Amino acid sequence: MAKLLPVSEKILIIDFGSQVTQLIARRIRESGVYSEIHPCFRIDQAFVEDFDPMAIILSGGPASVMSDGAPTIDPVVFEVGLPVMGICYGEQLMCQMLGGTVEDSSHQEFGRAILEVTDHCGLFHRVWLPGTVPEVWMSHGDRVTALPEGFRTVATSPGAPFAAIADEERKFYGVQFHPEVVHSQDGARLLSNFVHHVAGCRGDWTMAAFRAAEIEKVREQVGGGRVICGLSGGVDSSVAAVLIHEAIGDQLNCIFVDHGLLRAGEVEEVEQIFRDRFNISLVVRDAKEMFLDKLQGVSDPETKRKIIGATFIDVFEEEAAKVGGADFLAQGTLYPDVIESVSPFGGPSATIKSHHNVGG
Repeated sequence: MAKLLPVSEKILIIDFGSQVTQLIARRIRESGVYSEIHPCFRIDQAFVEDFDPMAIILSGGPASVMSDGAPTIDPVVFEVGLPVMGICYGEQLMCQMLGGTVEDSSHQEFGRAILEVTDHCGLFHRVWLPGTVPEVWMSHGDRVTALPEGFRTVATSPGAPFAAIADEERKFYGVQFHPEVVHSQDGARLLSNFVHHVAGCRGDWTMAAFRAAEIEKVREQVGGGRVICGLSGGVDSSVAAVLIHEAIGDQLNCIFVDHGLLRAGEVEEVEQIFRDRFNISLVVRDAKEMFLDKLQGVSDPETKRKIIGATFIDVFEEEAAKVGGADFLAQGTLYPDVIESVSPFGGPSATIKSHHNVGG
């Protein structure tokens, strides 16, 4: 299958379990460069060569690099000649793997911290000068205590003597703080510097180009087949439904389950928008009594989410069987939903809660 509207500039974000990894992708895309998040255990030389990124970012994570079984990475990441930026856990892992030292810190930093910029580097280009004291967001118990060969310190903090480091020759950078969160002063500009000034990306990726490419991909994949989509009325499934409908029209059938936990008038609003405005084929199933009966007497939020997810699947399967003839199942899911729901045993991300819209 030919690739349509290929993305020539991509940033590979390797996830080690941080709950804000998706914000890295958001900041990179906001700077006009396409990015994707992939779990650390899937990364090897073949993956990197196939993905063909312009640069690699290592995310933060809840583990300690010194713990047995801590998430790690194939050394090929540092051997393929690409710029690499490590954030928090990513900085510590990079230093450890390249010959530096990481130790447990008696001065842990969680929340706002003040950096002292001590030197110039590519990350700080036209943002920070030596002597600048920006406020950033920290979240670390361990810290780097000795740098690998080739690195130098470019910023410090009270709890991190190597709060920002640089190896300009190899284009390797590390920061102990989280530039992706809004609490870090100029954080988005630092990430933009990494992908533009350091990695050399032009920044000509747009959501409009992405939308056009995804529509063509749906048309190629589905062909003359039929698609069935679970529609909740939320942003994720609504965007997926409208995008797919734009690609294949009446080949799409949507199923909306009224579970009795919606806002007043929401069912009618969904019907009006998707049937009348977008002319999308829509089945509405009234399952309020079924859901409320199963939730009766249950007070634990996680148990409620599990019940809602399992019951939704049962009802959806019943309605899908009535529609019949579906060749594809479409599901719209946001990055945060996936990351919040991932088990530490299936990936490094720390589980926050289950989501009924990703299967319970």
